[in-house]
Amino acid sequence: MAQQKSRTKTGQAIDTISNFLASPPEGTPAEVIEAFNALGAKQYLPPKLFLETVEQAPIAISITDPAAHILYVNQAFETLTGYTSDELIGKNESVLSSRSTPIEVYQELWETIQQRKVWSGKLVNHRKDKQEYLAELTISPVLNPKGAIAYYLGMHRDVTSVHQLEQRLRFQKDLTEAALDAAPMVMAMVGSDRKVLFDNHAYKALLGDFRGREPVNLFLDALEQQIGFDLGNVCQIGEGFTNIEVRLDPPGSSTPRWFSCSGVRVAELDEAAQNYFKQSDKARCCLLLIANEITGSRNRINEARLNMIRASMAEQQMVQTMREAISGSIFKLQAPLNVIKAALSMPDSSADQSGLRKVLEQALESGDEAMESLHNALPSQTTEQTTLVNINELLHQVMKLSTEKMLAGGIVVDWHPAPVLPGITGRTNALRGLFKYLIDNAVQALGESDQDYREIRLETRQEGQELVVAVMDNGPGVPNVHRIKVFEPFFCGWTQAKEHAGMGLTMAQEAAIGHGGSVEIDADFLGGCRIIVRLPLSGAGGV
Repeated sequence: MAQQKSRTKTGQAIDTISNFLASPPEGTPAEVIEAFNALGAKQYLPPKLFLETVEQAPIAISITDPAAHILYVNQAFETLTGYTSDELIGKNESVLSSRSTPIEVYQELWETIQQRKVWSGKLVNHRKDKQEYLAELTISPVLNPKGAIAYYLGMHRDVTSVHQLEQRLRFQKDLTEAALDAAPMVMAMVGSDRKVLFDNHAYKALLGDFRGREPVNLFLDALEQQIGFDLGNVCQIGEGFTNIEVRLDPPGSSTPRWFSCSGVRVAELDEAAQNYFKQSDKARCCLLLIANEITGSRNRINEARLNMIRASMAEQQMVQTMREAISGSIFKLQAPLNVIKAALSMPDSSADQSGLRKVLEQALESGDEAMESLHNALPSQTTEQTTLVNINELLHQVMKLSTEKMLAGGIVVDWHPAPVLPGITGRTNALRGLFKYLIDNAVQALGESDQDYREIRLETRQEGQELVVAVMDNGPGVPNVHRIKVFEPFFCGWTQAKEHAGMGLTMAQEAAIGHGGSVEIDADFLGGCRIIVRLPLSGAGGV
């Protein structure tokens, strides 16, 4: 009833002003009339329109004097606070203040508005029933013609529900971050430009393991090579990918890391105003990358595989040793047979030489039979199918196979692989044998060295369309006169030849050439030997 009474008084005041403007009394100062002429040219807007607009505004509005005594409140203000205008008029605005607001906030408010500036901020107020709410306020000084503060115009709204929503979102964000950080798997949100938008503790730990090299780039490079995944087309890839195994080689470590990777496509927020009523033509997406480390299980699988490879290579080594021994015998037997053939081709009809000729013919016949037997005894070369080969993985296997030899020789291995290498198409056993020959060669060189510190350094990298592998040792090196000879069959420059038949580097070169590549000794390398292998990414050609 009191509210209705207040509205009646306001309506009466509006009607009185409207009647006054419609027919001003004689002698009314022109300045009073002009005060209502907001648009000029005597196009008066009725005060009733202004007052009704303020009255019906959805935002709470109040007007106070310079001492903050309330002179006017609108309907929205009454609805929000629970007070009627009669209960508020003449009261100080502090009637709404709550002790939950720090005094410093009020001090900042007054300092601002007394300097004739607009203040915006939040206060904790309470309604008539003492229920607290969060108010978002804008207080603007209204100046008189002399520039002094005449009134304060206040507009505020209840933002309690917005505050509660923000707190819930913050809680959900904190909860999500805590859960992700506690997760043992690597997780990162990646933008289409490869920038990491969010990551967890496991990702940061991996970043440290790779010495600051962004793991996301390594994962994406590996995924691109394995499944052709292109982050630039993330919005067109559908549902992403699941459980793709990726191998990464950390710098300075001989142990590779294996991860099972999954990717989930996530649409980015579109905050552009022009897209409020429609979808943007240019969709923007992120990728949630999840990488679960499986190094332990993969090592167990690789250990079992390594045992099979060890047995297979032992068999291959035995066959190869037989081939080298028989080939060496053929090579050595061929020389005297050639001499006999040359002697028989010389014309000589004397009776004294006839007996010798007959002996030579018998020797040549026996020699040819022996040569045929040796050729028949040569183990046949096995035909191997080509497949996609990871050179880092092959080198790691060879190092494992040679561990006992290197430990016995006190040899340290310095392993510097490219973290991610593209695969090449080739014969796995032939390539594995290639690197086994080179590492065995380095071990032998260090065995004949008088160095106290013995080291083999392995490097892999990509150069254009080639994979480059460098095998280095700090042994005695290869003399200039032998740099070509060492690749010749049966050449052996070792002081302690033992079981070596001089075919190791020959076989290594043959395997590289068979894959369209090359093996060469770096003539500029000082302090030992560096052998460089180059293999084309385009594949093994005719292998």
